[in-house]
Amino acid sequence: MTHLKLFGTTALALTLAAPAMAQEIRFMCYSDGNECEVYDDVLSRFEAANPGVDVIVDVVPYQAILENLPVQLAAGSGPDMAKVTDLGGLSQYYLDLAPHVDRAYWEAAFGDTLGWYRGAAGGNAINGMHSQLTITGAFVNATLFEQAGVAMPAADASWDDWAAAARAVAAATDTPFPMAIDRTGHRFAGPAISYGAAIVAEDGTPTLSDEGFAAFTAQFVEWNNDGTMARDVWAGQGGATYQDAAQEFINGELVFYYSGSWQVGRMDSQVGDLFDWRVVGSPCGPVGVCSGMPGGAGIVGFAQTQHPETVAAVIDFLAQEDIYAEVTARTRNLPAHLGVAAAGVDFEGASPAAAAALSAFAADLADVSPAAFRYQGYANNRAMFGITAERVSQAIVGELSVEDAVARMASDLEAALAAVK
Repeated sequence: MTHLKLFGTTALALTLAAPAMAQEIRFMCYSDGNECEVYDDVLSRFEAANPGVDVIVDVVPYQAILENLPVQLAAGSGPDMAKVTDLGGLSQYYLDLAPHVDRAYWEAAFGDTLGWYRGAAGGNAINGMHSQLTITGAFVNATLFEQAGVAMPAADASWDDWAAAARAVAAATDTPFPMAIDRTGHRFAGPAISYGAAIVAEDGTPTLSDEGFAAFTAQFVEWNNDGTMARDVWAGQGGATYQDAAQEFINGELVFYYSGSWQVGRMDSQVGDLFDWRVVGSPCGPVGVCSGMPGGAGIVGFAQTQHPETVAAVIDFLAQEDIYAEVTARTRNLPAHLGVAAAGVDFEGASPAAAAALSAFAADLADVSPAAFRYQGYANNRAMFGITAERVSQAIVGELSVEDAVARMASDLEAALAAVK
């Protein structure tokens, strides 16, 4: 039972204390693939080592994490722990794990990602375990390129190059949609940074209205209105509602799909042998930057829990190198644990296409702009993602001109920051 030895004294203490009082821990979890199923499985070992502790994995849609969880936390009725993506934005509710875990181990294992969970307050709290390191990038239908007789653009190709190629492939093969980008400001950010957007300056000042951001907004709106982009992905939703285009890609209706590494498992299982697909990373912008957005999900505990030591012990168990490596292999995600990353991961059951895709995403991390890392770690980025989705969509459907949409994003951001203050 190597994992129990690595877990150390915390597990032993819980084992001794557990018979005195049964403890039920509710873990709100969403899956990009099979993450919640795998967590439920490995946590059965924690339960076996700690009689009286029952970790219940409540599987919910991703939209519930974005919309319902913050409301529950504000009302004091949230779960004990959850898998989240608004890493800094929910920091006011987090349980500081530091008093209950080995700080030296956590800092060595998770490095800079610990800062993503501290929000605007900063400090040195250990608020969460980054469970999935992700990066945005593009999936392409290689079979459609072959059928069309169109050469796939080179590794350093621009967004314009890929748009032209995707349009040519779609026209030659009667494919409905040349390109699509997930409807979220997070996915929009990588291309915008590649067009020269700062988004979050080195001094921490945020902006959604500089020249680079406006340039990509104008290009994206044009592409949505000339048929290059699958228009309904952004135009078919209101507000900050998230929408992806994974199913269109899986159905063979889309040539080029800009999403991220978390979709690899889904593509591997659902595309199967319908067509050949591959990952090509993030195209380059006119300023010579070829950046995606880093990100991912993490597991956090909440200060409102009645069982803080147990919640910390559960998360610490999942953070141990052997358990983390197993979960990473079984879920086919990129590891944020530096020890696991250094040792390499043999992704369980991954097809050659999935293994190649994960390797391509990992290699693309080297091209991520410092601006993208700053944006991911910025405490108010969730509000900025929502502002982007809402105002860009209004420009696409003609409710606002591009100029007015950019101006509204600036004023929306100013109002959001004033509300935070």
